[in-house]
Amino acid sequence: MKQTEQLANRLRELILNGTWIANTNYKHQLENLDWKIATTKFQSLNSVAVLAQHIHYYISGITNVFVNKKLEIRDKFSFDFLPIESQKEWEIFLNQFWNDTITLADFIEKMPEENLNKDFVDAKYGTYLRNIDGMMEHGYYHLGQIVLLKKLLA
Repeated sequence: MKQTEQLANRLRELILNGTWIANTNYKHQLENLDWKIATTKFQSLNSVAVLAQHIHYYISGITNVFVNKKLEIRDKFSFDFLPIESQKEWEIFLNQFWNDTITLADFIEKMPEENLNKDFVDAKYGTYLRNIDGMMEHGYYHLGQIVLLKKLLA
């Protein structure tokens, strides 16, 4: 299997359907979660919804690089989201999260293998491989937080 296929499958596992690394994934943790629980803060911690939106922000931003060759996201804005105020808004966000993950995984899978070691927009951002791997490691970090937050809020 090509490395691009492996990376795409890892992303799908992390967000949509896997249990290999954390014995869970974002979809399993979020799909049937009530929006009121998702948006509840525990002490000074971010809510489950904000953490999910934060990871989606990076998925969307990396997808934009594949589409437009531009990196338009900035870390300083990666927690700035409009509040989710209903179950319908939560479900709309989740569907966008799943769909954008599928789109990015497809881009990664189809990219030429040699592009993995090319600069990600600019040399200062590292390579495509470093950014894709980093995004997934970052995603697992926040997935762990989501699991813990859900336990604290139960």
